[in-house]
Amino acid sequence: MLKNLYQMFLGSSPDWYKNTIIAFLIFNPIALYGLNFLGLNGAFFVGWFLLLEFIFTLALALKCYPLQPGGLLAIEALVLGLTTPYTLLYEVEHNLEVILLLVFMVAGIYFMKNLMLSIFTKLLLRVHSKTKLSLLFCFVAAFLSAFLDALTVTAVLIAVGIGFYRIFHLANSGADFGSANHDILDDTTLTEEGKADLENFKSFLRDLIMHGVVGTALGGVCTIVGEPQNLLIANVAGWEFIEFAVMMAPVTVPVFIAGMITCFSIEKFRLFGFGTHLPLRIKNIFHEYNEYELSKRTDIMKLEIIIEMIVGILLIIALAFHLAAVGIIGLGVIILLTSFKGITDEHDLGEAFKEALPFTALLVVFFGVVSVISDQALFAPIIGYVLDQNTEIQAPIFFVANGVLSAISDNVFVATIYIKEIKEALDTNVITREQFDHLAVAINTGTNIPSIATPNGQAAFLFLLTSSLAPLIGLSYMRMVVMALPYTIVLSIVGFVSVVSFL
Repeated sequence: MLKNLYQMFLGSSPDWYKNTIIAFLIFNPIALYGLNFLGLNGAFFVGWFLLLEFIFTLALALKCYPLQPGGLLAIEALVLGLTTPYTLLYEVEHNLEVILLLVFMVAGIYFMKNLMLSIFTKLLLRVHSKTKLSLLFCFVAAFLSAFLDALTVTAVLIAVGIGFYRIFHLANSGADFGSANHDILDDTTLTEEGKADLENFKSFLRDLIMHGVVGTALGGVCTIVGEPQNLLIANVAGWEFIEFAVMMAPVTVPVFIAGMITCFSIEKFRLFGFGTHLPLRIKNIFHEYNEYELSKRTDIMKLEIIIEMIVGILLIIALAFHLAAVGIIGLGVIILLTSFKGITDEHDLGEAFKEALPFTALLVVFFGVVSVISDQALFAPIIGYVLDQNTEIQAPIFFVANGVLSAISDNVFVATIYIKEIKEALDTNVITREQFDHLAVAINTGTNIPSIATPNGQAAFLFLLTSSLAPLIGLSYMRMVVMALPYTIVLSIVGFVSVVSFL
């Protein structure tokens, strides 16, 4: 019985992974009561243990989806009293817009996949230079993220990446492009040359997707709608769309330029796993697919793409002017596209939600960990230290502290804590309005820029890591950290220097 239970526990995960999670679950209550017995604040230390353990589950997402092990840790935190269901509910309510975004917007993008795949296929065929293509992916992602939001743009990148992978796998397996039942996870039909080409193509896709997802961070920091914390900070500071962009520009503009230079450099010199070029035979597959699509495209299919284009334009307008919560706009996109494309079958609708719902559940678990951080004041010593410093050096210290904390926690949570503290300081005349503005800029850029260091720092990065695309292209936690490293170093330094020089 116990043997069977052990085999069923966490499914096909390696035994050492299962044993590690079991060890975590046994260790935490022992540590809590042991430290309390010694007269120490056991909840504070175990809170930090729990945070590190959760990061471990994220780091090994390819061994086991983090929802189950991370969820067990979150349940244990509730049982041990490290947080409460009420704090968890508060965090969920506070981040409801992000949850609605994932549920509806990602599904909305699914119904626009024909248009997205068509656009990006043409880019792939017409831009012959890999360096130019990478710069284009990074720039387009940054531009879109400035007016949409990083998670929406990442959903587009994931949809495009899966589409590209499917096209290549079909051709490499000898299957027809129109094959509906092809299993892209089955590599048994590939030849030795085909397997080598597949590894090359995986590396190529990793390059483009990572450039794109970093681009979402470059653009997301610039405007009020780019990231959830941007809107939060703008509301507290009383900034409108244009004012927010102008206030952030002394930091965001140099960082954006540095990001594009970094993109060019690592591609040109093939650093940190970038710079993979496609052989001609692989490019020919996409030429063949493009010709196939054009030859098979009926009047109905052309009309569907036109409908997707119109809805896409409406989507950009709605998001740019923030006409409603992003998730509500996403629901509107689903209704419009499915109505006019005649998709009314429940099964067909359900397919669109498969990608986002597991991550949505994981995000709620993540909010459980954030609840522990909040209830046990895990970041309080760091926050207290920063606020005790001289006001002249607070801005750069805020930038660094926010960056470090956002790299290991939720950047929305970190921004919420810091902006609340400096607003109280402003209201009690501890700091001037000018100091408040400078600190608000430092908080926003600090939570957005250095947080690209790890997937847990940016929701868009975490979404990519836990998506169905990541295992297809071999994108693990550590690989994301390594590939983001040059961006992390350069952008953090440029951001810090900009904060010191201009604030």
